[in-house]
Amino acid sequence: MEMEVEMDMEMEAVSSDSAYGSSMTDTDAEDGQMPTANTCPYNEDLTHKTILVGDSGVGKTSLLVQFDQGKFIPGSFTATVGIGFTNKVVDVDNLKVKLQIWDTAGQERFRSVTHAYYRDAQALLLLYDITSKPSFDNIRAWLTEIHDYAQKDVVIMLLGNKSDMAAERVVKTEEGEKLAKEYGVPFMETSAKTGVNVELAFHAIAKELKHRATQQPNEPKFQIHDYIESQKHKSGCCGLM
Repeated sequence: MEMEVEMDMEMEAVSSDSAYGSSMTDTDAEDGQMPTANTCPYNEDLTHKTILVGDSGVGKTSLLVQFDQGKFIPGSFTATVGIGFTNKVVDVDNLKVKLQIWDTAGQERFRSVTHAYYRDAQALLLLYDITSKPSFDNIRAWLTEIHDYAQKDVVIMLLGNKSDMAAERVVKTEEGEKLAKEYGVPFMETSAKTGVNVELAFHAIAKELKHRATQQPNEPKFQIHDYIESQKHKSGCCGLM
């Protein structure tokens, strides 16, 4: 019965524009304006699949809703069942890049479904909760799964979520930085509640994927680590880009 539920959720996600109330149109359009055919002229080659992974309860769905809708909805989400998704068109260097963002269930019983989505993902945002040591301790296991099932050149970013809950922190920022450095992946702390670094995380991914798709032979390689650090410094240590 569990597999039937998982497959039903997959079909539901694919059949709609979004599991979170947005659509495939340009969500960067000004409030109150209906997107037109000319609002989001993007090349289909710049459509990329990004997956949110991590333990149940780390805030994956809330992070996605914050990025997609710019708001935090407290207490409104139960654990994700199977797979959900949304589309977001972002501006990168005057080009439109469409991120197809998939929100996965963190529970072990849905892991086989999640594995199937790794294979054609261009980017993975791996989350832990800074107030939950087990969610951080499980990051190595998640990275092992990613390396087993995802493409070799997949973009991976480590995010320590719930940075607004400083009083309940049990995972130090330095621990996240050290682990990210060990695996050679970019890292930042985010807050789905306040929006801190949420835009930066997704835009850094979009920028990396755009450069991979359009980079010329003589063009310098985009350095995502340097970009993230430069954007943090522009807005303060933890602010939005």
